[in-house]
Amino acid sequence: MIFIFLIFFSLVLEAQNANELFSKANNLYKNGEYSKAIELYSAIEKQGLESDELFFNLGNSYYKLNKVAPSIYYYEKALKINPSNEDALTNLSFAKRMTIDVIEDLPKTFLQRFSTNIIQKLSFDTWATIAVVSSFLVAVLFLLYYFSFSSKKKLVYFNTTIFTAFVLIISVFFGYNNYKTVKNNRVAIIFVPKVEIKNAPSTNSDEVFVLHEGTKVIILDELDNWKKIKIADGKIGWIYADDLKEI
Repeated sequence: MIFIFLIFFSLVLEAQNANELFSKANNLYKNGEYSKAIELYSAIEKQGLESDELFFNLGNSYYKLNKVAPSIYYYEKALKINPSNEDALTNLSFAKRMTIDVIEDLPKTFLQRFSTNIIQKLSFDTWATIAVVSSFLVAVLFLLYYFSFSSKKKLVYFNTTIFTAFVLIISVFFGYNNYKTVKNNRVAIIFVPKVEIKNAPSTNSDEVFVLHEGTKVIILDELDNWKKIKIADGKIGWIYADDLKEI
């Protein structure tokens, strides 16, 4: 019991410390002291604490300092936690205007557009919450249907049970799909001003194209200190691992 109490007490102190740091960092940001605000926000991040608000504020601080890659990186991290964060989406679009590379996306299929516009709009935690609530409602509605003596009420409870069960199945499917997409889709941001992308994981290999700071890439594979990447227009190549930062 003493051990559990000590753990709980340390967690409370850590949360209070994080809240104090967050409040101080916000005040520094409001006063235009962006570098100092970044130091405090980063101190919270180093504690292993994550939230879309924390990463959004970090993105804003770096944006104010005209640091392209870090601002895009943290806006993307905020959206990874909360895809429906409209402020992060808006500010990300502004930050992307500072990038040099203009890359056109490949045309998406109907299923890809559906996944982006519907399934990925909510985090898998949100879909899981919807599934849990739906399962609870299914159980309650079924009991109401089972113990009801009125035929009209039975019909209403039966239909609502079927509908809620459908919502449960859809939310579980969407949540799993979202989780699998997020885990398998390894995304990174270029963190150097300019980098040559090679056709093989070697410094002696040929250059296939060039990328600049702030460009978003997908990691396909890795070998030693090299990572195989793909950009939005479908081009593929190898980059030195230290030249990018995975979200």
